Parts: sequence; C-alpha cells; structure tokens
Amino acid sequence: MTQHGKTNQARAGQRVALIVAGTGVFWVLANLVGAEYNWSNRTRGLFDLAALAGFGFALWQTYQLWRVRQNDRGDN
Repeated sequence: MTQHGKTNQARAGQRVALIVAGTGVFWVLANLVGAEYNWSNRTRGLFDLAALAGFGFALWQTYQLWRVRQNDRGDN
C-alpha cells in the first residue's frame, strides 16, 4: 500500500494544485490592482494572457499526470 502524499504522483498533483491556486490569486489581484490604478485595457489584457498561460500550463501538467497514471495502471 502506498503512502498518500509521499509518491511522485502525489507531489505532482500537489504542484498542479499550487499552480492553479497561485495563478488564480495572481489573476484576481492583478484585476483588483488594475481597477484601482485605472490601468489601460491593454495592460489588463496582458495580465489576463499571463493568467491564461498559467492555467494552460496547469492543464498540460494535469494531462501529463493523467498519462503517467494510465501507464502505471496498465502495467499491473
């Protein structure tokens, strides 16, 4: 029986969760700061694109983790 939180897959899942949470916090804070300081839509869009890239990276990491788990399941 594997220990939860100790495997490479568990650490990868935790890393993905931190990427998603960190990107979400970054995006919300960037929007709040942009509204407070009246940043242009172009500047706000830049931060939106950065958040989109962060969420895309997290999605890619999730897909890779899923593939690893599928390969591990097939070896049994």
